[in-house]
Amino acid sequence: MALSNTTLGMLIATINSSIVLISLPAIFTGIHLDPLQPGNVSYLLWMLMGYMLVTAVLVVTLGRLGDILGRVKIYNSGFLIFTVTSVILSLDPMQGGGGALWLIGWRVAQAVGGSMLMANSAAIITDAFPARQRGMALGVNMVAGIAGSFIGLVLGGLLSEWDWRSIFWVNVPIGLIGTVWAYRSLHETGIRRKARVDWWGNITFAVGLTALLAGITYGIQPYGGHTMGWTNPWVLAGLIGGVVMLAVFCLVEARVREPMFPLGLFRNVAFAGGNAATLLGSIARGGLQFMLIIWLQGIWLPLHGYDYVDTPLWAGIFLLPLTVGFLLSGPIAGYFSDRYGARLFAAAGFVVMAASFAGLLLLPTDFNYLVFAFLIFLNGVGGGLFAAPNTSIIMASVPAEARGAASGMRATFQNAGMVLSIGVFFSLMVAGLARSLPGTLSSGLAAQGVPGANAHDIANLPPVGTLFAAFLGYNPIQHLLGPDLLGKLPTANQHTLTGREFFPHLISGPFHDGLVVVFALAIVMSLVAAGASLIRGRAVRAARAPQE
Repeated sequence: MALSNTTLGMLIATINSSIVLISLPAIFTGIHLDPLQPGNVSYLLWMLMGYMLVTAVLVVTLGRLGDILGRVKIYNSGFLIFTVTSVILSLDPMQGGGGALWLIGWRVAQAVGGSMLMANSAAIITDAFPARQRGMALGVNMVAGIAGSFIGLVLGGLLSEWDWRSIFWVNVPIGLIGTVWAYRSLHETGIRRKARVDWWGNITFAVGLTALLAGITYGIQPYGGHTMGWTNPWVLAGLIGGVVMLAVFCLVEARVREPMFPLGLFRNVAFAGGNAATLLGSIARGGLQFMLIIWLQGIWLPLHGYDYVDTPLWAGIFLLPLTVGFLLSGPIAGYFSDRYGARLFAAAGFVVMAASFAGLLLLPTDFNYLVFAFLIFLNGVGGGLFAAPNTSIIMASVPAEARGAASGMRATFQNAGMVLSIGVFFSLMVAGLARSLPGTLSSGLAAQGVPGANAHDIANLPPVGTLFAAFLGYNPIQHLLGPDLLGKLPTANQHTLTGREFFPHLISGPFHDGLVVVFALAIVMSLVAAGASLIRGRAVRAARAPQE
C-alpha cells in the first residue's frame, strides 16, 4: 500500500513539472499570448520555473513538518491540494497576460501540494520497508518520479494537440483516486516527536533560495545591450543577497535547538556525498532535457519534414527511449542494490550517463535517429541505475526520526538542480550562439534578399529569443522579419525564409558548437557525481542542541 500510493504521488507530481514544458506553445496559443514579445518573456520563464522553484524551496520544510506532525498526514494533504488546484488551473477564465498570471499563480499553489508529496514519499517507504527490501521499493518510487518528468513530455505533446486545458484535466481523476486511496490505506508507522517549528530557519531559507534561483533565472534574459542579464543590478542583488541569506540560514540552523534543516546530518560524508551526487545528476539531466527538446523541435524535426506546430508532439514521441531506459533499469538496480550494495550501482549509473553524453556530443546536428535513440536510451538506463541506490544511500545514513527532513533535503537538491540547469545550460548555449549566430544569420538573410541594414539589425538581436523559439518549436524568422519586411520580398524568398529548412540549417552550426560545451560540462558533472556516490560514512544524529 505504501509503495503503490507513494509511487502514484511521485508520478503525478513529476509528470506535472514537465507536461507544461512541452505544452507551452499550445498554452500560449490558447490564452492568445505571444511568448516571444520582449514584455512577455517573464511569463514564459515563470511558467517554466515557478513550479520547480517552489518545490525546491518548500520540500525541506514540509519534510520536517512530516517528522513533527506525521508524514502520512502531510502527504495526504498534498494529494488534496494538488487535485483542487488542477481543477482551478483548467478553468483559467482570462486571456493574454491575465491568463498567464492565473496559470503562474495557481501553478505555485499546486507546487505546494506537489512538495508535500515529494517531501514525504521516500520517508514513508523507508518507514514501511525493512532494509533488505528498501532499495527495491525506493527504486520503483524514484524511477516513477524521474521517469515522470519524461512521461510528461509525451503526455503533454499528445494532450496539447487536443486541448491545452486537458494537460490539467488529466491530473484530476488520478488526484481524486490518490487522495481517497491515501486517506483510506496509509497509516503512520514512522517515529514522530514533538518539536517547535523553526520559523527563522524557514524564512531565511525560503528567501535566500528564492532570491538565488530567481536571479539565475533572470540572468539569461538580455539587459542593457548585453546578450544576457548577469550585469543587471536586480540579478546581482538576487544572487548576492540570496547567498548572504543562505549564509545567515546556516548560522541560524547551527544555533537553533530544533532546526528544520539539520546541518549535523552533513557530518556523515555518505549523506553529503549522496546529496552532492543528486544535485549534479539533476543539473546534468535537466540540461539534457532542455537541449534535446531544442534539438528536436527547433532543428531535427523541421529538417525531416515535420511542421512546427506538430513538433511538440513528435519531440515527446521521439524521446520515448529515454523514458524506457529509466523504467527498465530503475527497479532492477533497486533490487540488486539490496543484495550487492548501493554505491557501485549509483556510481555505475553516472558513468553510463557520462558515456551517453560523450556519444551525443559526437553526433552531427542532423543525426541518424537509431543512433540518437540508442544514446538517449543509454542515458535513461544510467539515470535508472543511480536513482534508487543513491536515494537508498541517503536515507540509510540518517536516524529514523530525521527521515522526513532527509527526504525533503534530497528533494531540494534534486529540484534546485533542475532550476540551476536552466540558468547554467541556457547561459552556456546563449554565450555560444552570441559568438557565431549573428554572422551566420546576417549572411543567410542577405542571401534571401533581406536588405543589409535589416539583416544586420535582426542578426544582432539577443539570441535568447532565437533559443526560446527553438525550445517552443516556433520558426522565429517570420517573427523577426515581421509582415511588412516579408511582404516586400519576392514570393519565392518568402517561402524559403518561413519554410521548414531555412532556420534549422541556419542554426545547426552555432547550436552544435554550444552543444559541445554543454555536454562536456554534463560529462564532468556525471563523473564527479559518480565519485561522490562512492563515499562511505556512518549515520549521525539529526541535530545537536547548542552548548549551554
